[in-house]
Amino acid sequence: MLGYQFYWSIVWDALPQLLAAAWVTVQITILSFVIGTLIAMPMAVARQRETGLGYRLATAWVELSRNTPVLFQVFMIYFGLGALGINISSYISVLAAISFNNAGYLAEIFRGGIAAIPRQQFSAARSLGMTSFQSFMHVVFPQVFQVIFLAFVTQGIWGMLNTSLGMLVGLRELAGAAQYAQSVSFRTFEFFIVTAGFYYVIAKALQLSAHLVFKLMYGRT
Repeated sequence: MLGYQFYWSIVWDALPQLLAAAWVTVQITILSFVIGTLIAMPMAVARQRETGLGYRLATAWVELSRNTPVLFQVFMIYFGLGALGINISSYISVLAAISFNNAGYLAEIFRGGIAAIPRQQFSAARSLGMTSFQSFMHVVFPQVFQVIFLAFVTQGIWGMLNTSLGMLVGLRELAGAAQYAQSVSFRTFEFFIVTAGFYYVIAKALQLSAHLVFKLMYGRT
């Protein structure tokens, strides 16, 4: 390739650092997705009601998270709060920003799923003596998850890819570790090819894991 000489041994020597960084990426991906999901579910219900303080707060969250760049959200937490004297580590900043972003998108995904379920399902559950929470968790949510599955998984993968923004605030996640390694070795192509492969493997692992969970829950793919 235009006389370029590959030196894969340099990447092999840095593999332990890349694996450690990949684990940081996986940690933030899972934690931010769980946190985002837990926040998104009540937000979706509040948005569905279209009235009250909860609706207004949820709407503000959704609008802000979906209409500003994720990078801006990372910078606002890391540099913005830092300017106010609130120093937060790069790890927590990236985790908080991606959780915030995930929650906004997932809230709308859940809201769309809830809207697709006939209202009578909820009413029937309530008539059986279930509380609103029990009705949602045991009757509505399992059906909602079937409807939103693909969008749900896609958002998880998107959140994983957004962890690469941690590189810009000094976090040694996968992209940050690759950037550092190539800056001291000058082997940009090799490190970025391998890093792209890591991202692909993580994304496929998330996708396959989600499909396995779906099959276990519903008995089909």
